[in-house]
This record gives sequence, C-alpha cells and structure tokens, in this order.
Amino acid sequence: MTDHTDINSIRPWRTIERRKCRQINVGKVKVGGDAPIAVQSMTNTITHDVGATIEQIVKLQEAGADIVRVSVPDPDSSAALKDIVKDIDVPLVADIHFHYKRGIEAAENGAACLRINPGNIGGQHRVKEVVAAARDNGCSIRIGVNGGSLEKELLEKYGEPCPDAMVESALMHARMLEDENFQNYKISVKASDPFLTVAAYHQLADATEAPLHLGITEAGGLRIGTVKSAIGMGNLLWAGIGDTIRVSLSADPVEEIKVGFDMLKSLGLRTRGVNIISCPSCARQGFDVIKTVQILEERLAHVTEPISLSIIGCVVNGPGEAMFTDVGFTGGAAGYGMMYSAGVKTGKTDNSDMVDDIVAKVEARAEILRAQKDMEQAAE
Repeated sequence: MTDHTDINSIRPWRTIERRKCRQINVGKVKVGGDAPIAVQSMTNTITHDVGATIEQIVKLQEAGADIVRVSVPDPDSSAALKDIVKDIDVPLVADIHFHYKRGIEAAENGAACLRINPGNIGGQHRVKEVVAAARDNGCSIRIGVNGGSLEKELLEKYGEPCPDAMVESALMHARMLEDENFQNYKISVKASDPFLTVAAYHQLADATEAPLHLGITEAGGLRIGTVKSAIGMGNLLWAGIGDTIRVSLSADPVEEIKVGFDMLKSLGLRTRGVNIISCPSCARQGFDVIKTVQILEERLAHVTEPISLSIIGCVVNGPGEAMFTDVGFTGGAAGYGMMYSAGVKTGKTDNSDMVDDIVAKVEARAEILRAQKDMEQAAE
C-alpha cells in the first residue's frame, strides 16, 4: 500500500521553513528548535476545585493537548497544583498576575512553566526570587505581553497599543530574566486584533532567539474566534513563526485543541488524527455528503494516527481526490459509490453500508500505522 500520509513532504512549494530559535523545556515537552509545534489550551474551572480542574485537564489530554494552562490568582490555587499534577499527564503552565509569591508557590508545587510579566511583579529583586524558584524546580517561564494590558508608560509613549509598544514591552521583560542569567523562557505578544498581532510577532521574531507562543487573544466565540485565529496565526505559521499555539475561544476548551490541530494539519505542520477532505455537496451528489461527514467526524474522533480521508459526492472530483488520500469514497448513481485505498479502487459499496465500511478501513489503516510505530520504537 502506498503511504500518502507524508505526501506534502515531496511538494517543495508547500514547504514551510520554520524560524530558528533556541529550544526550551516545558516539563516533558520540548518547545522551539526542531520540536513539533505544541498545542495548548487553558482551563476555565476554579483551579482550587481540584476534581473539576483535573476532569477538564483529562478531557484536554484526550483531545491531544500538549500543554495546559491554569489560572493561579490566590494561595488556594497554587496549593492545589500539588494535587492536580499527580493525576494528569501534561505539563501545567501557571498563569501568574502581579503577585510574585504565587509564582514561587506554583514552581514549588509542580508547575512546569510560569506565565508572567516580570515587570508586573514588583521589581528586579522579586524577579530574582521567582527565577530562583523556577530554576530550582526545572520550571520554564513564558513572558506574556497582551495588547490590552500594556504598561502605562508605553501607552503614553506610543499613544495606543501598537507593534512597537508590544515588542518593547516583551524585550524589556526578557532583559529582566536575562539579567538573572535565565534563558529557559518563551514569549508571546497577543492582541485581539489579528493585524496588530501579526505585525508584532514578525517584529519580535527578528529581535529575539527565544521560542514564541502564538495566539489571537480574546478572539471570540467558536466560529468567529476560529476565523480570526486562522487568519492571524495561520499567517504567522505559514511564515515559519511559532513554537506553541493557543486558540483562544469563548467555547469549550476542548474546541481550542481541535481547532489548533486542524490549523496545523492544514499547513502540514502536525498530522494528528483523521484529515477529512470533503466537498460542500451539490445536486450531483450521490449521497448526503454533509450528514455523512458529520457522522464520520464523530465516529473517527478516537483515531489519533495521521490518516487522510476523502469523501466526495460525485465522480467529477472524487477519483482525483482519492488518488492522494489513504482512504476515499466517491458517490455514484443507483445508491452506491466507489471505495478507494491509497488511490486504488477496491470496489463498490452501497450507500447504506458506506459509513461502516469507511470507519473499518480507517481503523485498519490506523492499526497498520500503530504497528509500524511500535516496530520503529522497538528498533531504537
């Protein structure tokens, strides 16, 4: 069987050359350098409600999250990290605002990374204490600049949030860490405006060797937030900029992970799960394409192996799309369609049986990929 999973690797016009930067560790996850772009989300539970927080983190893990962030606004929340980290398998980023002691406590209680603005926690002497706690506990730091909370002096200097102001803020905070001989950090310069965000990241990418965390902050609900994020972050990822991403949605945090992976899959930067290529449907369709795709998305959500699947309603584009996917189905006439495996016709399938047949073929393909991976790991 021909393996179409990595077919983009033979298309030089689809190659994205990622920006070179130093590599850091966020717990067990490597960030930057040649590491895969990490996908993360953030819990919206009360952090010191340990049971609810763990439950949500586990759902994010199952969706594929590489890193999860939790808010740490009070001593109860930083204390809760000690219990939370015992029952999860992803690194935690502790979101710290203003109070430096929360950063120290979070580092000591199991956080893998602290999200702070060094300038907001009370001067260099307090930065020194937070950095010492981070270093002693193998904890990295994310400098998180936000267009909506820039320093007063920068707003007075520039008149409004702008790329220059955001980058100046980021580099000022980075110098505070560098003054403590601490390089295990990454930076973000997020704004709700995709134009501002993209311009700031391009400028920052030229000014630092630190890994960059991408996001369009406060992007909105599921639909508009996905669109804004795809436009802004997609622009940056296409340019090779970005080492971790978070899609900020006013929606179930699991949706952030799904959208993040879909974004990376569309650019060939990550290949987790089934990539369904489907037509919008028209009068030529030989079956209900929209309903079929909805059903397949649900029934194949458990598959994590990188598999391409084409679901096309008629023979105009169906055979051509099937040539470049692992599994394909093309609608025909008289209640049946044609099934394909790796571009090769495997026979007719009745419309009434096609969903079960497609799921079976995808799961069989997934089993082959799992076996190949196990053999490769055994040989290492």
